[in-house]
Amino acid sequence: MSKKSSPVKVRYGHLEFIKLNADHYDIRDVYHWTLTLSWPQFAGLVFGVYLLANLMFSVIYWLGQPCIDGVTSYSDAFFFSVETFATVGYGHFFPNTLYGHVVSTLEIMVGLFGMAVITGLIFIRFSRPVARIDFSHNLVVAPFDGQPALMMRVANLRHHAMVEAEFRMMLILDQPVKEGGNMRRFYQLPLQFERLIAFPVALTIRHMIDEKSPLYGMTAADLEKCDARLLASIVCVDSVIPAPVQSQQDYVWSDILFGKRFVEIYADVDAHRMTVDYGRLHDVEDVPAEAKTS
Repeated sequence: MSKKSSPVKVRYGHLEFIKLNADHYDIRDVYHWTLTLSWPQFAGLVFGVYLLANLMFSVIYWLGQPCIDGVTSYSDAFFFSVETFATVGYGHFFPNTLYGHVVSTLEIMVGLFGMAVITGLIFIRFSRPVARIDFSHNLVVAPFDGQPALMMRVANLRHHAMVEAEFRMMLILDQPVKEGGNMRRFYQLPLQFERLIAFPVALTIRHMIDEKSPLYGMTAADLEKCDARLLASIVCVDSVIPAPVQSQQDYVWSDILFGKRFVEIYADVDAHRMTVDYGRLHDVEDVPAEAKTS
């Protein structure tokens, strides 16, 4: 019999993939799953596990009374569990039977391991490098140096330069095959430059549309017909940590604007300084008529 399970949804940009007959969980993925949680979700998970553990041990203490000296109510048993779990031990409550000593010893071990795991996860979440890179909302197709080019603008949002930056763009088209039907074809787009020693602020990435380009001769209607999608990726090194960081962005055919170009965001101040207007990072303008015909 074929294996059946409920579908698993995987979101990637504009696309959502639905996995059929795939395992939902693997115990080995718990570590990875906790790192993918947002900070509020992670804090809620830690608090929930901490509360559940103390509730469980306080019930065991309460059922074994009088195993803890001085405990006269369930709330006393709960707070004794909290103090034991954290290995604080204020001294007002203490085990007075073998049962109490065994349970408190077990809770101390659970607390030590639990605190070590939580501390490690918090450290990893804080120390994990994150690429603060912004991609333009749209791609534009406009003349550059007398030749049509597909252009994308990217910006480094950190206030120090990234180094050894590598840029990639991949085009995905739904095209027919000789055997009949359509299939998704993947094209690695060559860029005007694919690697920079330093990436301090913002720049424009260009793919020149020549006879070798899969975009050669294509219009906006052609891209819609082929359900064109484009993936952009940047990998660079954060010079402060230092550690490699990666960021990516996906676009659909409707995000590609023909006859538009990005507005200028650089302005000279003096011989050694210039301003970069991040507020206009995503702004585009019409290509002048003389540029279209040149």
